[in-house]
Amino acid sequence: MGQQQLLLIVLGVIVVGIAIVVGINLFNANAISSNRDGVVSDLNNLAAMAQQYYKKPTSMGGGGNSFVGWTIPPALDTTANGVYTISSTGTVDSVQIQGVGTELADGTNYVTAKIGVTPSIVKTYITH
Repeated sequence: MGQQQLLLIVLGVIVVGIAIVVGINLFNANAISSNRDGVVSDLNNLAAMAQQYYKKPTSMGGGGNSFVGWTIPPALDTTANGVYTISSTGTVDSVQIQGVGTELADGTNYVTAKIGVTPSIVKTYITH
């Protein structure tokens, strides 16, 4: 009877250990997914601001049908989700914004996404 109880204890410890490892993996996957969603959401917000700048007349502080001169507002270049930079300087008809998240996507690279903005189209590229 003592061996049987010892075997059940060892089996129980193994099952609990596996459950903990699976739980940690699920938590990490959820954190990465949540960070990626947050970065993409912030990028979409910045893209909308860039399009507003493009469409606003220069007399009102806008670009007058140009992305040249648009910058990321200082309060939004770093958020809880990540850090945002203009990866391709604004031209007359487009601008690219890159976001680097706070979570490691694959152990070495952080969650990263880019967004290309034109006057009428916003395209998101998720790299990690």
